[in-house]
Amino acid sequence: MPELSLLLPMVGLILIIGAFAGILAGLLGVGGGIVLVPAFFYAFSALGYDSPQLMQLCLGTSLATIIVTSVRSGLAHHKKGAVDLQILKGWLPGIVIGAVIGVSIATSLRSGALQAIFGVLAIIVGAYMAFGRASWRLGPEMPVGPARAVLSPLLGFLSVLMGIGGGSFGVPVMSLYGVAIHRAVATAAGFGVIIAVPSVIGFLLANMSAVPTPPLTIGAVNLVAFALVIAMTLITAPWGAALAHKMDPKPLKKVFGVFLILVALNMLRKALIG
Repeated sequence: MPELSLLLPMVGLILIIGAFAGILAGLLGVGGGIVLVPAFFYAFSALGYDSPQLMQLCLGTSLATIIVTSVRSGLAHHKKGAVDLQILKGWLPGIVIGAVIGVSIATSLRSGALQAIFGVLAIIVGAYMAFGRASWRLGPEMPVGPARAVLSPLLGFLSVLMGIGGGSFGVPVMSLYGVAIHRAVATAAGFGVIIAVPSVIGFLLANMSAVPTPPLTIGAVNLVAFALVIAMTLITAPWGAALAHKMDPKPLKKVFGVFLILVALNMLRKALIG
């Protein structure tokens, strides 16, 4: 049984992280992973678990939470008929292939390399959130054939390397190809499940025996952080959704995009001075 002196500070930090992630998810419609990965990184570092494999722990734990939140969100959207099953079925094989490749690479890289990858990709996501336009288009409908064969595994691959679900890349891709935003958000929840399930299996099997890990960690998934984040997001996500109905979340989304860019730049700085 882990010592309370180790467990209690971790519980307190993770509760705060989960509450914050839930409110942002409900308010801005952003996936929790984009918040959880850097938050886990700074929390576990502060608690003394910094190691060459720390980012693997952050990615694996984040993706484990995404299984639960994406299933819950996807079922709710499906009941309203908002999930585009044709897109989901067509993109499923490529996303799974990309996710499997992503987890095999992520488990072989050192934390500094994963920090750098997260930083670069988070700057791209943050810039799109802050400066993107709903009117931007790459085509009138979702691509098929060679274009889908390239984009679907790329979406799964990049999402695993960031520890995120389907929203941060899936929603922009679908929006750029003319899918209505509510349908894109609903379908992206299905992407999240497809991305997270195979990748979490890989992270659970990751060998972390050579580095210090927090109490109750299996492979690269911390069960304490997983359980607490799920509990807190179930409580606070509805609060964020209620706030979204009382105010215009668009300016806040731009502010969060800028904030994400700053977080990403700090991660890049840490990776470079590593």
